[in-house]
Amino acid sequence: MILAERAARMAAEAEATHAKADLTGTEALIAHLKLAIEKLRRALYGSRSERQAKLLDQMELELEELEAAASEDAIAAQAAAAQASRTMTVRKHPSRRPFPAHLPRERIVIAAPTACPCCGSAKLSKLGEDITETLEVVPRRWKVIQTVRERFSCRDCERIMQPPAPFHVTPRGFAGPQLLATILFDKFAQHLPLNRQSERFAREGIELSVSTLADQVGACATALAPLHRLIEAHVLAAERLHGDDTTVPILARGKTTTGRIWSYVRDDRPFGGPDPPAALFYASRDRSGAHPERHLGGFGGILQADAYGGYNGLYGPDRAAGTVTPAFCWSHARRKFFELADIAGNARRGKNAAVISPIALEAVRRIDALFEIERGINGLPAAERLDARKRESAPLVAELEAWLRDQRSRLSRSSPVTEPIDYLLRRWPAFTRFLDDGRVCLSNNAAERALRGFALGRKAWLFAGSERGAERAAAIATLIMTAKLNDIDPQAWLADVLARIAGHPVQQLGELLPWRWGRSAPRDLAQAA
Repeated sequence: MILAERAARMAAEAEATHAKADLTGTEALIAHLKLAIEKLRRALYGSRSERQAKLLDQMELELEELEAAASEDAIAAQAAAAQASRTMTVRKHPSRRPFPAHLPRERIVIAAPTACPCCGSAKLSKLGEDITETLEVVPRRWKVIQTVRERFSCRDCERIMQPPAPFHVTPRGFAGPQLLATILFDKFAQHLPLNRQSERFAREGIELSVSTLADQVGACATALAPLHRLIEAHVLAAERLHGDDTTVPILARGKTTTGRIWSYVRDDRPFGGPDPPAALFYASRDRSGAHPERHLGGFGGILQADAYGGYNGLYGPDRAAGTVTPAFCWSHARRKFFELADIAGNARRGKNAAVISPIALEAVRRIDALFEIERGINGLPAAERLDARKRESAPLVAELEAWLRDQRSRLSRSSPVTEPIDYLLRRWPAFTRFLDDGRVCLSNNAAERALRGFALGRKAWLFAGSERGAERAAAIATLIMTAKLNDIDPQAWLADVLARIAGHPVQQLGELLPWRWGRSAPRDLAQAA
């Protein structure tokens, strides 16, 4: 009776543990589906507000916690089922992708039996083998490279000879190019401030102070300045540029001021251009229109940007470098309508929801039809893109203009939808520039994507230490973003460039640019990229 009671109790505990595991697994699945739905909504309708972006981050954190809890409960359910000698249904995990083929394999062979455990015979014949793969990581290994320079003396002339000392980026430097590339990439691409890097190095047994790391960053910025100038010249020589800016706090006396990071992106891939893409960043303490006029003083071509008035000085016909033709972003225009037609957002606001504007909803639908056409012609030559736009987009744009002017004539000045309509109609020639030139894109998303790193990094490093520090960050970000646009691993590229740039001929520095580096880099680094 006691044994039967114990078995029943263990079976009940196993049932309860299994039910708990099933519950947490279901919660994790629900959270995963909610997150997928929210991401699909953002991809379809765009980001609605900073609050929604924070909500998405919160959902991802919640999903992590639920997945971890579900795994713990599933393991407990398996253990309880084994103890109760019962076969129970446990949580099913999705099928895992195979590990990358380029990873090295370490083969560990479990010793086979020398005799049959049943009859004791030693006549065993191998039938095959089963392999279980486990992904493992080797902690970072530090090493000291000793470069030996032997000295010799000539017995005839008694002259002493010795090879020259190896190049270091910093005077009397001690850090190798791989370490310097790691510091730069972690600071400007992974947004890990130097104080956190110093703490991480200390936990690994290497004492590197923040001031020492800062010296290395400054020296690297100086050594890489020639490449930055080459990228700058390449970007400003484009026929068409994407331009945008974002805020960055800059430390001042007793406070922080709202500075700006300016982004100019050359990307000819949408119209099949042969020139490689590149990004160029500048920093400033304010948003004065004098900054873009200085940045683009030698540029003449098409500038895709928003309707910021600071660019107006570039559009004058009497510029020495040539006229800059504005082409405004339809994503900005659509966003203003979308805020008045956000059905999903209003559903979450409940009683505080604003009234959905049917005019804004129809405007979003009409603009989305233009973007759908653009997706079909992305990457085609400029002439083919222009033909498709004349044939498909031009009638839609004409209908949209007539419809907007008709709706505007019926609206009062106090109507919320008049603002986005006026924003579009007052700048109609700049918005419809894409109908006259196949090189023009419908949106300015290329520049916004380039600035995404600064928008994310602000949460980690909080502010730039000075205006010069912001300029240094803009210069290194130019190198890193350009490497990313050319599908090159920025860290591997920086390590190779820092190792080679001192001895590289000045006339051949262009070989170290990201879009040419894959052909001139050593084989192992090119594979790492």
